[in-house]
Amino acid sequence: MTGAGELELAIILPTLNERGNLAPLVDRISAALGNTGWEVLVVDDNSIDGTADEARALALEDRRVRVIQRIGRRGLASAAIEGFCATAAPYAAVMDADHQHDPALLPTMLAALRAGEADIAVASRFAEGASTANWDNPEREKLSGFANVLARRLTGVELSDPMSGYFMLPTALARALAPRLSGFGFKILLDLLASADRRLTIKEFPLDFAARRAGESKLDRAIAFDFLAGIYDKTFGRLIPTRFALFGTVGAAGVLVHMAVLSMVLFIFGEAFAVGQIAAVLSAMSFNFFLNNWLTYRDQRLKGAGAMLKGWIGFCLTCAVGGFANVAVATLLEMQGLVWFLAALAGILVGSVWNYALSSRFVWGRY
Repeated sequence: MTGAGELELAIILPTLNERGNLAPLVDRISAALGNTGWEVLVVDDNSIDGTADEARALALEDRRVRVIQRIGRRGLASAAIEGFCATAAPYAAVMDADHQHDPALLPTMLAALRAGEADIAVASRFAEGASTANWDNPEREKLSGFANVLARRLTGVELSDPMSGYFMLPTALARALAPRLSGFGFKILLDLLASADRRLTIKEFPLDFAARRAGESKLDRAIAFDFLAGIYDKTFGRLIPTRFALFGTVGAAGVLVHMAVLSMVLFIFGEAFAVGQIAAVLSAMSFNFFLNNWLTYRDQRLKGAGAMLKGWIGFCLTCAVGGFANVAVATLLEMQGLVWFLAALAGILVGSVWNYALSSRFVWGRY
């Protein structure tokens, strides 16, 4: 059993299917920080590859390793928040478990915070002296550059890489900000900067951004949508819940799909209106289900043929109930003398809220 001494730094590793990366990363962290004064906190989103079991096996041999296995909760941002609240260390670092973030930066980042040089130390992919030569992902590099411009406008912080997933801060600061954080999506640093009631000071450290050691990246093209959702959450999220706004946006796109399919069936294939309406409803519901699964609920995404079929059926049934509520409310209000288009809008709103509540609970598993 190894690992003793006064605890100063917690390294929070949000994980999803990173089993093969854990042991080598703990070795690299130990080489960078020495034998004592730190802990690794693995916050695992119930990985199917046994990442949590691997972390527990490591913990039996090394008491500097701890694990939180989350059931029914997913997402890097919320995992980081749980890590901040689960450690007694005065400082906490968040980094990826895939070896793209170099642990050798940890001592210098910690020294800067100890000396009071900044509120947050950030490992930057774009600071002077940094390198992304081994990243081999030009599309993501362009996206990161665009996202950085928007993030700077939102936070007011001059930072070369506000979308960095590798940073360190005092845990007291993180826990103080935790009640204001949305916990939505993947970019927790942006959430922290935008949630503070004062402008936080930053010190950047150039990062040699490496290639992933093993496994596959969990980030896909929906990361752009996820970033925009984060921007929305920090600006309007207190007025309309972010996930509901995304759900409504997808629903609006579904209306366009409905009209397009109905028009095609009527005017190209010459079928009856009833046939076209059935085809349009099924097409729009299917479109909404798949797009919501990919974007709105990407942190709870259904995978596999069986789960997708079950989810699609549940979503269609949910929408049928919401459609009935829509018609019932709109008809009642119109009979009471409300102008027809206002009655229709009220029905749409009630149906949308109903569909959102039921599908969140029964299709994607939780509110």
